[in-house]
Amino acid sequence: MHHVFRHPRCPLASFSNLIQLKHKSCFVWRTMATQAETGRTYSDAIDALNSLQTPYAIIEARRKAGIRPDATSIAEMRAYLRRIGYSPADLDRLNILHVAGTKGKGSTCAFAASILSQYQRTHGVPNRIGLFTSPHLIAVRERIRIDGKPVSEELFARYFFEVWDRLGDAEQREGPMILDERLDVPTPPRPIYARYLTLMSYHVFLQMGVDAAVYETGIGGEFDATNIVERPLASGISTLGIDHVFALGNTVEKIAWHKAGIMKTGSAAFTIEQLPTAAEVLQKRADEKGVSLKVLDVDPRLENVAIRPDALFQKKNASLGLALAETALQKLDPDFKPDPSSLPKEFVDGLEQVVWRGRCEVKNEAPIVWHIDGAHTVDSLKMATKWFAGECDNKQGPKVLIFNQQGREEAVHFLEGIITALKTHGQARGIEDDAFEHVIFCSNVTHKQTGYSRDFVNHQYDPEAIKALTAQHGFADKWKELEPKAKITVVPTIEDAITLVRDLGPSVGEGQTVQALITGSLHLVGGALAILEGADAL
Repeated sequence: MHHVFRHPRCPLASFSNLIQLKHKSCFVWRTMATQAETGRTYSDAIDALNSLQTPYAIIEARRKAGIRPDATSIAEMRAYLRRIGYSPADLDRLNILHVAGTKGKGSTCAFAASILSQYQRTHGVPNRIGLFTSPHLIAVRERIRIDGKPVSEELFARYFFEVWDRLGDAEQREGPMILDERLDVPTPPRPIYARYLTLMSYHVFLQMGVDAAVYETGIGGEFDATNIVERPLASGISTLGIDHVFALGNTVEKIAWHKAGIMKTGSAAFTIEQLPTAAEVLQKRADEKGVSLKVLDVDPRLENVAIRPDALFQKKNASLGLALAETALQKLDPDFKPDPSSLPKEFVDGLEQVVWRGRCEVKNEAPIVWHIDGAHTVDSLKMATKWFAGECDNKQGPKVLIFNQQGREEAVHFLEGIITALKTHGQARGIEDDAFEHVIFCSNVTHKQTGYSRDFVNHQYDPEAIKALTAQHGFADKWKELEPKAKITVVPTIEDAITLVRDLGPSVGEGQTVQALITGSLHLVGGALAILEGADAL
């Protein structure tokens, strides 16, 4: 989560328990600061970072009290930035490309960064390219990349503790900050998990001489931690839909209002085709800000470019990433002039060679073919299933689904879309009852024996519900209602789920393969890739 939530109308009495929990959290932060001074390893940094996660009890208290993001979140982030020695004006040196959206924002960022990287190899411009995204798949340091690679464990630890110590020193020197006088509660000396990483990314990029940085928002836009940038080179808004309903609202219009918050007066702004009601909100907010919002069609210069997957939604993402990269290069390289009729080789290479793990990814492990996609909204899950179905065309063998989504009650209703998308694809090819033969629901706990690694620890979900597999049994009941013929299994870990699929391998006939889809959550996908590859970062 990127936000400290506030609400102006809740009586102070209703926050008594919450305030006590916040003070206990402050004690933990100070304890971690003392411990951190004696150890400066990557593991120490991740342990300290995990202490900044908002506990499930506080999240639930906020939700029940109706506390949502507001402008206090931005005020706090600016205060933290000042305490580590920077002002928002310093961020101008990063020449930020800022991307928000419900679907495709990560892919858009990856396309833009990849184009800049290819251009850099030929022309030496930009000097260094930063990429900040979330969540990570295997290692936290994946969220902060320079020139396409995650920062090393050594650099992560160094910069993590530099920020940690600066914030601790400022707290000692200045005393506690009270930025929300409605509650009269001191702002914690350090921001919560994802906001801390956002703050740290600014420090890393500025210290490392980054002169072009691509930033993906966390949740929303208007009150997102990344939105303290005042003068981005350009803002891009990818496809909008329903997600993070509690924080952003339950209609696409409300969500569009939040996403539009990243547009800034004096900066270029781009979006792609949206639902009419969402497009109307984006345009209204652009007009209020004095921003010229350009709505992009699929760029015709992509006609002979091998965009993967070869699907309309990905070509829209590529078009948005392309527009952002061109905007950056027009400032950074005086010799760069966009050609409206064709793309230079560096752009084609950037688009075709982009690496964005865990999205429409295929891994062969004969006789199993793993299809991996971190889709987690109703629309993106339908798209992921259609992609999977297309990959399975003309292949024989059982189809298997591994699915999880933790902590979201509405996720049980996403399952019907997966079933329908697969059946619809099959019917178009004359297959009347295309379906998953095996369906496995698991938690996001990675390993059977050791549980989570440090980088996967997540305190934001109800630990009792995870232990009892409450959500997973709910998914199983719903799937049985929708598809009674499927063999449905609930297992406690991702490793258990992968083992079950691997056990199917010996039973398939000659010329057959097990076609497995892993989807529903980037946390699930990251854990699966960690097991399948044995990697410590991607």
